[in-house]
Amino acid sequence: MSKEAMVLSRSSSDAPPAVQEWLHLALSAPVRRRALRYVLIVGAILITINHGDALLHGDVSTGRLIRIGLTLLVPYLVSTFSSVAAMLEAQRPKGE
Repeated sequence: MSKEAMVLSRSSSDAPPAVQEWLHLALSAPVRRRALRYVLIVGAILITINHGDALLHGDVSTGRLIRIGLTLLVPYLVSTFSSVAAMLEAQRPKGE
């Protein structure tokens, strides 16, 4: 069973159809690949801006690593949310 199928069967069996569709799109391979590309590019830029000095000086505490992880999460989530929104908009009949 794929990761997507496991998550969907576990978490969305009682969810409304709109949530199930959103999760299905968000966990699809094209959306995940696009989000990971943005993480690599935008995440690296954000880490350099926000944590570059500290990393160059060896300040790599647990707190800093958590903040770096959150820094990487932001472009992933933005890309995922915008991709799913665009896909749902494209599926909507014209004029609605």
